[in-house]
Amino acid sequence: MPLVRIDLRAGKTAEYRRALADAVHQAMIDTINIPEADRFQIINEHSKDSLIYDAKYLDIERTDEIIIIQITLNAGRITAQKTALYKKIVDLLVEKIGVRPQNVLVNLVEVTVDNWSFGNGIAQYASIKL
Repeated sequence: MPLVRIDLRAGKTAEYRRALADAVHQAMIDTINIPEADRFQIINEHSKDSLIYDAKYLDIERTDEIIIIQITLNAGRITAQKTALYKKIVDLLVEKIGVRPQNVLVNLVEVTVDNWSFGNGIAQYASIKL
């Protein structure tokens, strides 16, 4: 169950934000085998002074069109799956909304299954083997 947080500068249309969210979700389906219905995403828009980034960190030229994607997910994916995910996210964002690849920052936060409650105050995954 990934929980996706997407941060970007304010001012994008609802259609842009939806296409962005759809692309990230599709990339996860295609590369890390999440179920299609397993979709929990939060999109936050920020003013210029509340989204701060280094425009040239690691010699990558970023602009104010930066998109920061943080995905919290169950631990256990191998490096090849993670790198495939990063590439697929960028490829779909380039294709669907014309994002510059340099403006996509992705961070994965891996947690154990007992770190989730889907409702009712129960750790649903803690008692089952995934």
